[in-house]
Amino acid sequence: MATFTTERTTGPVPLELALSARARRRGLLGRDGIEGALLLSPASSVHTFGMRFAIDVAYLDRDSRVLAVRTMPPGRVGLPRPRARHVLEAEAGAMERWGVRPGVRVTVRHP
Repeated sequence: MATFTTERTTGPVPLELALSARARRRGLLGRDGIEGALLLSPASSVHTFGMRFAIDVAYLDRDSRVLAVRTMPPGRVGLPRPRARHVLEAEAGAMERWGVRPGVRVTVRHP
């Protein structure tokens, strides 16, 4: 499994990758939670229709710098974020715990 870190995380965070169109469409739908996070790439927006839990969404630019972080309850549509190339999703509250906030760079490590 891949992981990610930032200059603010205390250690690697488990990361699932959704790199195909099919995997991006599925996202976190049908799940009761996630350990770690899910990276959708390429992506510039998400929705939470059919989700069972609220999520934190971090929009990343082409250099994996965080542009914005939002918490989205189920049943919402996020507007496309200009300059966003990737979206990082996790359970609500996780981004704050990990120190993921605007300006922070996310480093992904593949196994």
